Amino acid sequence: MKKDHRPYFMKHLDLAFQKWYVNHYLRPQFEYLGKGFTFMKPWYVEVFGGPISLGEYANVIATNDQRIRLTIWSEKEGEGLIQIGKHCLLCPGVRISAARRIEIGDNCMLAQNCYVTDSDWHSAYDRTSAFRQSAPVVLGNNVWVGDSVIICKGVSIGDNSIIGAGSVIVKDVPSYAVAAGNPARMVKRLDPDEKMITRADWFHDPVELSAEIKRLNKLNLQGNSLIGWFRSILFPRKED
Repeated sequence: MKKDHRPYFMKHLDLAFQKWYVNHYLRPQFEYLGKGFTFMKPWYVEVFGGPISLGEYANVIATNDQRIRLTIWSEKEGEGLIQIGKHCLLCPGVRISAARRIEIGDNCMLAQNCYVTDSDWHSAYDRTSAFRQSAPVVLGNNVWVGDSVIICKGVSIGDNSIIGAGSVIVKDVPSYAVAAGNPARMVKRLDPDEKMITRADWFHDPVELSAEIKRLNKLNLQGNSLIGWFRSILFPRKED
């Protein structure tokens, strides 16, 4: 991983700019955007159509080569919905495309390159027709979706379940299950009596959490200078 050579004040300004960017450019595209969000590289996040809602304390991470796309393409005006709950994590490359309705509960984590869709987008026999094969998708609370998973139309995934990397979900997954494969099947049951720690627990005191992140940033960037930052750009070294 590339070391961050910026002095702390520059990172602070960068974070403030990203927050401004979200409020100025992305918030108007959302039906609802909750407080306490963190967007990384928000200019690589695309929000199209509506209504699209994203709950409180969301973490959204995008990169220049792996954009995040939340899109609604519905057959009739006023149809279509994407609703994402509180404390959710969206990693680079996540795409959520709705023709009818996609609901994602609280504390869910979607890893890189996940694709969630509620439609086939074209008929099997009439490739010119769109929106004919659509059915709502529902993810319960605290669902962990692994890298490069595809979740197809009409699927329901129960609370606290895990979807293994590279899986294709075409059938319902019950709560407290681990599913994997193409097509995915249940490979393990989680113990419902085991205490489940969720992202909501991490955000239980957002003021304290923000202060701790600020402290760690200052510690990690301690000793950095503008001269050192310019040097790392103009004359990079192996340890950079």
